[in-house]
Amino acid sequence: MSIEIIAKEHIEYLNIINAKEDHTTTLKTKLDEAQRLGNEFKAKAVITFNTTIGPKRVDTTVWAVTEKYIQLKNNIHIPLKSLIDIEF
Repeated sequence: MSIEIIAKEHIEYLNIINAKEDHTTTLKTKLDEAQRLGNEFKAKAVITFNTTIGPKRVDTTVWAVTEKYIQLKNNIHIPLKSLIDIEF
């Protein structure tokens, strides 16, 4: 099953929900690395997260990681509990 890749501008139109399992702890290192890559090298990460219509992927730079969210450009936030995976 392939997961649809969407533009980050479309995230605000989706209903983001928690992933079946909370991957926050296991993805912590990847989250930190994605933020570093975004801030220092303007490198993108592929973020897979859960929505009411199934998992979606976005290829973007991570600007910040907070206790509950990852922040993308244009003040777009994705809850950590909705994350399924991060790839570089």
